[in-house]
Amino acid sequence: MELSLSAEQSAILGALERLAKPYANAPINSRGFTLVSGELDRALEDGGFLDMAFEPELGALTAALVVAQLARLPYAAEVAASSLLRPLLGADVKRPVCAVEAGAPARPVRFLAPGATVIVLHRDRVTSFTAAAGDVCNIETIFAYPMAILVTEADHAAGAVAHDVPAATLRARWQVALAAEIAGLLDSAIGCTVTYVSERKQFGRPLGSFQGMRHRLAEATVRAGGARWLALMAADSGDPGDAALAAHFAQDAATGIVYDLHQFFGAMGVTLEHPLHLWTYRLKALLSELGGRSAQAADAADLIWGVGR
Repeated sequence: MELSLSAEQSAILGALERLAKPYANAPINSRGFTLVSGELDRALEDGGFLDMAFEPELGALTAALVVAQLARLPYAAEVAASSLLRPLLGADVKRPVCAVEAGAPARPVRFLAPGATVIVLHRDRVTSFTAAAGDVCNIETIFAYPMAILVTEADHAAGAVAHDVPAATLRARWQVALAAEIAGLLDSAIGCTVTYVSERKQFGRPLGSFQGMRHRLAEATVRAGGARWLALMAADSGDPGDAALAAHFAQDAATGIVYDLHQFFGAMGVTLEHPLHLWTYRLKALLSELGGRSAQAADAADLIWGVGR
């Protein structure tokens, strides 16, 4: 895998950074845990930033780069599923897009809303349907994503369409999307923590000057970097084993890093006055997707080393 960006990828990410700049700073969000912008979503769609994987010369790798970069924003946008899952189904699939596993216990679904395309991952096939108002129960959560419960059983949804894509292929692409989004969230969560401990003083010294904290922040940074590179490697290779390993590493890394970051912040990290929760609470929502890290570990063991579940 080439570790440097191509000229085209650099140009795309530069344009994306300029587009997202007005949304880079998090206002104090007194309205709750979720921060979204319809204007940002429309700008991303109109600019074609969610269509990278439709272009063979850009592919899933460029799409994963876009997902990771946009996950750093304090505003939650439906990017991962549109960028990495939608291209497997076809350009006629309408946004927003969300994904669920058939037969899995009911859980809040990110970006589920009336009119959204719901991709259903079955054990042996992939279907999708357009969510109607009666399929959706809106709920408020602390997870900093707009979420709802799918009250209709995915196996019996009206108007479901079968897609000619293997279930294993969709699962692997979902794992890549999950790993890339976690990597971007970790990057911003660690970044705002470094700023905080550099400014907050204890015993007359910045918190970040204490050796124990510096070691833990360094470890968190290394693990977050590992999550990013494994996600990009999996996007580039298209290998299901790489995808399972990337998702497992990302979920496992996030579990420990989120705990440490909130320890560094103390009580401030769980208030709406500081934006840390916008990234760490989204990370908590992603920790259980696709069965959580134990399911990804089982996938990786099976796909890479041939160890059955």
